[in-house]
Amino acid sequence: MAERLSKDELARRLTAIVPRMAPGAEQVDNLVRLTGGASMETWSFDAVTGDGNATPLILRRRTRLVEHSAVTKPPLRREADAIGRAVAAGVPAPIVAYVCDEDADGLDEAYVMQRVAGETLGKRIANDPAFEPARGKLARQCGAALARIHAVTPIDGIERTDAATTLANYEASWRATGNVRPTIEAAFRWLEKRLPREPVTPRFLHGDFRNGNIMVDPDDGLVAVLDWELVHVGDPAEDLGWLCTSSWKFGRPDRYVGGFGDLSDLLAGYAEAGGDPVSPARVDFWSMLGSLKWGVMTMGMYASFAADPTAGPERGVIGRRLSETEADIVAIIERNAA
Repeated sequence: MAERLSKDELARRLTAIVPRMAPGAEQVDNLVRLTGGASMETWSFDAVTGDGNATPLILRRRTRLVEHSAVTKPPLRREADAIGRAVAAGVPAPIVAYVCDEDADGLDEAYVMQRVAGETLGKRIANDPAFEPARGKLARQCGAALARIHAVTPIDGIERTDAATTLANYEASWRATGNVRPTIEAAFRWLEKRLPREPVTPRFLHGDFRNGNIMVDPDDGLVAVLDWELVHVGDPAEDLGWLCTSSWKFGRPDRYVGGFGDLSDLLAGYAEAGGDPVSPARVDFWSMLGSLKWGVMTMGMYASFAADPTAGPERGVIGRRLSETEADIVAIIERNAA
């Protein structure tokens, strides 16, 4: 587990290495912790030169591991490498400015990237009238971004998985919690019977591409893809389905893609940018698996909070969202039975 640092101590340590993040920088200003992140700290700050020029930056720093996870999270150095590869492939993402030396820099696992302007709150992106121009193009833009991500050459040693393995891993993770919930049990068996049988070429995946992990301009749409913590290799439809999972629609189930767009636009943007053909049925399978995965993860979060309440209430609050995923699962099963 990383060392806990006060804001003042973090500022002191950042100041010592800030010249490596921006040319001529001498000090750190406007250091603010951003909201969100059960296992990560995310901080906004400016790297300021002697003559007052400021470079807006973001620090990502791991604070703890989340127990009962079915996915092993790659090191932050690998995450930074993934962002660099994606940017080179034409994916809109923040440019990495500096990767910290875990031993020498005093920040443990961390890296710094350029700060991009835009909105990340999924509820606003899906519902705010100001984002109506963006919503008209966002699904197609996300499809194009995912196609470019999937064209990236995978990082050596990165985790590889498929639908059957993913389902088995999450079932093992669920069993480890000791919980028994009829809806979750039904979801495992429902998905087991519907595992995709069509041949799939494994691709480099973002792993957490969803509304809430993208940055959006009200007029221009997608400006950056964020949170590359779970990159791995697998079925491209996994990323597409996760974006379509009900938990990330923020009260707009009528818009299948992220609460802001249509599946036809997502798949069109994906194909136009060179993505392999993906059937709507395969996306729907991964969307259902996404609801199940999130249900399992919410219980893992709650178990982590129950074991260590001093970590803060966020993970306990997330644990309460299990009931939401159960409602989503029932709705999907009923829709497919019709």
